[in-house]
Formats: sequence, C-alpha cells, structure tokens
Amino acid sequence: MAHLPARRRMALALPIGIALTASFGFLPSAVAAPADAPAVTAGSEAGSLSYVVNARSTDAHTIASVSKAISAAGGSIVETYAKIGVFVVHASNPDFGKQLRAAKGVASAGATRTSPLSLAGTTDEGAVQKLSKADAQQLAAAAAPGQEPMEADQWDLRAIGADQAAKINPGSSKVTVGVIDTGVDDTHPDIAANFSPSQSANCVGGKADTSPGAWRPATPDHYHGTHVAGEIAAPRNGVGVAGVAPGVKVAGIKVADPVSELFYPEAVVCAFVFAADHGIEVTNNSYYVDPWLYNCMDDPDQRAIVDAVNRAQTYAQRKGTLNLASAGNSNHDLDSDAILDDSSPDDSTAVDRTIDPHKCFDVPTQLKGVVTVSATGVNKAKSYYSTYGRNVIDIAAPGGDKYQIPDTPSKNGRILSILPGGEYGWLQGTSMASPHAAGVAALLKSAHPKASPAQLQAMMKAQADEQACPADYDGNGDGVVDAWCKGSVADNGFYGSGIVNALKAVK
Repeated sequence: MAHLPARRRMALALPIGIALTASFGFLPSAVAAPADAPAVTAGSEAGSLSYVVNARSTDAHTIASVSKAISAAGGSIVETYAKIGVFVVHASNPDFGKQLRAAKGVASAGATRTSPLSLAGTTDEGAVQKLSKADAQQLAAAAAPGQEPMEADQWDLRAIGADQAAKINPGSSKVTVGVIDTGVDDTHPDIAANFSPSQSANCVGGKADTSPGAWRPATPDHYHGTHVAGEIAAPRNGVGVAGVAPGVKVAGIKVADPVSELFYPEAVVCAFVFAADHGIEVTNNSYYVDPWLYNCMDDPDQRAIVDAVNRAQTYAQRKGTLNLASAGNSNHDLDSDAILDDSSPDDSTAVDRTIDPHKCFDVPTQLKGVVTVSATGVNKAKSYYSTYGRNVIDIAAPGGDKYQIPDTPSKNGRILSILPGGEYGWLQGTSMASPHAAGVAALLKSAHPKASPAQLQAMMKAQADEQACPADYDGNGDGVVDAWCKGSVADNGFYGSGIVNALKAVK
C-alpha cells in the first residue's frame, strides 16, 4: 500500500483550552444548532489547498458570517457541518488561512494538506500475505466440527474467547460498527450478509456520497478496510473465517484518497458526523489523520485540524457512538518527553522534528473519549511494533506478531481475514487490534443496548484480562530491550486495563 509509514496512537485528554473550544456547541446552554446549510460544490482546481474553518458558535448568525468571510477570502465551500461549526473549503489564495483566522466568528482555520489538490493512512505493519486456494482447501480439511472452514488458523478468536462467545450471543443485528477506512468490499461472500448499505458512504473530499457502492475500495490493493470489517463481523455462515461479533452489522465509510490512500481531516470529519447521524453505535479507526503524524497546537494549521476532528468525534460520542482507534506501529512510548517525527508531512516533503507527545496530538486517537488499543500476539506479549505508554493505552487486543508463532496449521502469527475480490489473507498491526476491541464493544452493546459510550468503555476495561508488565521486553528476540513498561497489573503502558475478553462481554 502506498500509505504505510509507521503508525501510532494515543488517547489522552486534550489541554483544557482546546477541549472547551471543541465542545462549545454541546454545552447545555449553547444555542440550538440550525440544520446543515446546503453545500456549495467546488471543483478541485489545480493549485488549490483544502482547509477546515471552525466557527466560534453554531448559531445561524455566526454560521452565515463565517460563510461570507470564506467567500470574501476567495474560498469555495465544499460542505458545511453547521451542527458542529465546521466548514470544508477549497482555496487557492495563499493567505486564505491567515485571513480567515482574523475574521469575526472564526475560532480556528488551517490547511489540511501541505501540497495542492490535484485534478484527478493505515496501521497495518508489512505487506499482506494472501491465502492461496490450495492452502484454503487444506485449512477447510483441518476444521473441527462447528468451526468455519479457516477458523483453525484464527488463534486470535480463541485468545479472547470469541469462539465461545459466539455460542452464547454472536451479537445483535441491531448494532452496527462503522469501519472508517479505505472502503469495504460488501460483495465479499464472507461479509455481505452482515453489511449495512444504508449506513455506508464515501466521505472522501469531505462530503458524503451515499450512491450504491460508493463505499467500496478504489482498487483491490486498498484491502485494509475490508480486512478490518471481516475481523469485526464476518458471519458464521460456513464460508471462510469468523468475526469477533459475527451477528452484528458493519458499515463502510470510505475516507482514503483513491490515489494516495491518505486520510485527510475533512474526510474524517465527514465520517464521524455521518456515523453519528446514521445511528452507528461503534466506529473503528485504524489510521491517523494525514498529513501530520502529530498535530502541534502551536501551529495554526495543525491546531485547526485537531479542533475540527475533535468537534466531529465529540458530536458522535454525544449521539451515542463509541469510537475506538489503533495505537500505531512505531513502538513509541507516548508518555515520554520527546519523540522524533521524521515522517511529517506525508503529502509533500517530510522534515525531522522532535515533538512532545503531551503537546502534539495524534488525531483521532489522542482525542478525549476515544478508546486507544495496543496490539498483542499469541503469547499475550505486546507486539514488537505496537506503540505503548502509561495513561495512554486503554485496552489491548490481538493484532498479530510474526515473532510470536501459534500452534495452528499455518503457524502464522498474523491475523487472517477477508480481502477484496473474495480473497483472504494475513495482516498484522494495531490496525488489526482495534477491530478486535470494536467487536467486543459491539457484543457489549448487544447485551446492554442502553449503555452509553462511556459505560461501554468502562465495561470493556472492567472485563479485560489483566496483564502485568514484563521484567524485560525484547520484542524481536535480538537480545536488546525494545520497550519499557510502566504501571501496575491493573493499568500499565503496554496493556492498559488488559486484553479484551469477548466471552465475559456476553456472560
């Protein structure tokens, strides 16, 4: 895949200033938000940049005032999310951001890219390993009674009791997990029965397209979202593999650019608002918002990105949506004093910069209320690539690890799931851990339909299997300590509250 720099995630509360700014529209005393204003469709002219502009209030007067300021500065509105006070805009004026930040009624404004739009980001670690037809047939022959044909290779289901949980409660079809990702191939025979087209869309560019099939991946190489969807909800239908919650629904909300496969802020804003407005109970977010690995609050463009996405995901939470995200694959300690970011911006020329992860934020994972998921292998050890950090990681889940070898027919430590075009394959990464946790969250929501996002998160943590910090951690077995775990058995930097447990979720 073209968009595979090392990914990392964290979930800390934002500084009070940005938290208040981002949540102003949801305070009890806030003026009721008007219906979303009609969008002004804008062509992606060469030389233009995409921006997010965030209003100080959601009242009709402020929304109208900011709209006029955008036009006066030469901007074209792609979409207006009046309910959260966010505008998606295209503009070729090099001073557009500066002019808007000085305009009355504007809280923040900034470019979402560092290179111009053309006319024409994920957390898996390494290339996909496709399963051949011959291997699939051998697996099917090894399946035990009651298992799916390829389930013998799904060590991850057994690791969290998902195979046993399915016998008690496979999840409710009234619960939907939104896969915010590269798109989902809903024609795959091992996801079609559990796919919800009415809750799916293409949000690329910042405006939702719900036309039939718009949510599908641009090419078969954009397999990431389909793999994630299968991990969550592949049905127990006698075909291929099984998901953690094989009875729930999945929706595909495509946010990846069809060429670069980057996940731009305007698309993610659209996705969270769409999920909230279409009754999606859980979202899975196995990516970081491009082009910045970390968004630093002293940069006006990056601050606007944090503000816009935080408004959208907070809106989703308040509408009843629990958002989960992958911790990333950099093996970073996100509770450290400094981290070298040498991959940003990833849409132009990256430059080395040292950042403080307490002041420069990964989006959406670091946002308040988002569940941050680290990855483990078959031995329950932290996966060698997984990012970690005390008071950062909320929960752990199987993400695969090529150094932790299971006793399965293929002896493959990665995660087996579906791929576009009716295929199957293995991937590893915190991208694979997050959907396992999302599946458990969906099982909890099935058992407790009135539970709020905060209550679901608390239940996930309470039911997790606690894991103590290792005395020494050598993830790749080369004799060198690769990471340092801090904290207690009940809450530490590698596992958070522990490894998710699907069986406990349904009992």
